Amino acid sequence: MAKRAPTVYLAGDSTMALYRDNTQGWGVYLPYSLTLPVVNRAIGGRSARSYTVEGRFQTLIDTVIPNDIVIIEFGHNDGGSLSQSDNGRTACPGAGSETCRSTYNGQQVTVLTYPAYLVNAGRALVAKGAKVIISSPTPNNPWEGGSFSYAPSRFTTYSQSAAQQIGQNAMFVDHGSYTAAIFKTLGKQKVDSFFPNDHTHTSPQGADVVNRAFVKAVLCGGGGFLNGFLKNETASVEGTCL
Repeated sequence: MAKRAPTVYLAGDSTMALYRDNTQGWGVYLPYSLTLPVVNRAIGGRSARSYTVEGRFQTLIDTVIPNDIVIIEFGHNDGGSLSQSDNGRTACPGAGSETCRSTYNGQQVTVLTYPAYLVNAGRALVAKGAKVIISSPTPNNPWEGGSFSYAPSRFTTYSQSAAQQIGQNAMFVDHGSYTAAIFKTLGKQKVDSFFPNDHTHTSPQGADVVNRAFVKAVLCGGGGFLNGFLKNETASVEGTCL
């Protein structure tokens, strides 16, 4: 059997996915920064929980072969409360093995924490020989209040913890902080133009900047599992190493 180059798979929500109309996800631009094939399996409206329950992580687990790379980025749809009504996306509060019982679509279900969903998927992917990159969620428009404001959410902390729990074949990329840093430099007028509909979904131009922020974060970390496959050099991407 002929050996093939690693494939990069993307698992995430609409901020990463191929989108529509006047918005776009950053994952659409990642192939321009890598010498590897990229398969974008991100899909709008998903959380770590719903991506798991719908079998999408399992499809990736069944697909990957050794040395493939899976980039996982959730967080925009994972918050909320289970106490009133369950939307099928909200995770159980907590940073570890806590579980919640909930009713979804008339069925009693057990809901895991956000990091638990990532760790379970990540360990299964690693068991198949894949490498896993856990990426923190992209920020909402940090200029929308009139002045710049960004603080990493708990999902950034959870994502970093999940990567550590998965082990040496996983790494963490703080995509959110690198994106926010570039947005701060670009200024309010420019960044506001990146969010034509709401404070979450970027225009194609904005998505390209968000992609470059991911690349910057990886380059500043030495490349990790993508070392040798990045077309960019650190100095060629805007922003500074954090």
